[in-house]
Amino acid sequence: MKTYAIGDIHGHLGLLRGIHGLIGQDIAATGPAPIVHIGDLVDRGPDSAGVVDYLRAGVAGGADWVVLKGNHDRMFLGYLSSLDYHDAGLRRDLSYLHPRLGGAETLASYGVASPADRPLAPVWDDAQAAVPQSHRAFLATRPTQYLRGEVLFVHAGIRPGVALADQTEDDLVWIRHDFLDDTRDHGPLIVHGHTAIDRPTHYGNRVNIDSSAAYGGPLSAIVIEGRDVWQITPQGRVPLVPIA
Repeated sequence: MKTYAIGDIHGHLGLLRGIHGLIGQDIAATGPAPIVHIGDLVDRGPDSAGVVDYLRAGVAGGADWVVLKGNHDRMFLGYLSSLDYHDAGLRRDLSYLHPRLGGAETLASYGVASPADRPLAPVWDDAQAAVPQSHRAFLATRPTQYLRGEVLFVHAGIRPGVALADQTEDDLVWIRHDFLDDTRDHGPLIVHGHTAIDRPTHYGNRVNIDSSAAYGGPLSAIVIEGRDVWQITPQGRVPLVPIA
């Protein structure tokens, strides 16, 4: 059983198209399989609108793609739902349009003028008019986990010791250290993003594939057969073995 997975995209449509091209070369050599996008389609990068539309159109057209929900996707939807929205996983002193989160870049990709030095209400009104309902519906219907064979794909991780059926969305899209610091066997191998690192890394019980595209790093993809993992590179597959 083979599955591909792509890390956090964060509005980088060019990188996404490029990594799809590399996966396409591997598929041509080894046969088809689903491609899982691990979430965080939007924020920080230059073309979040393009990313959402590209993935939405692909899924609608029958591509064998799974697109999961990340915390940034949820925050974007929440912002669109209410000017007063504040995500449960976000620090109280931050809001969606805080420069650290990249929401302004997402709005700009939809043609909304910069919120800098503008009242919040007109910015929100502009966003209401600019973001198509088809994009909102696509983001709203994204699953938060995908189990295939011996591998569970999620955005951020899982709550260790809690049955998969009982995991909360808050944990699946936001959890960090309670998951990252836990070395126990979770049953399935967990493939996730959310926590930016330099390169895809296999920790034995989990594989983090967020290689910091949000911060100028590359967008990475892996392929998994059973529980064996390879990174997809321009030179082909490179084994990704658990670190000591």
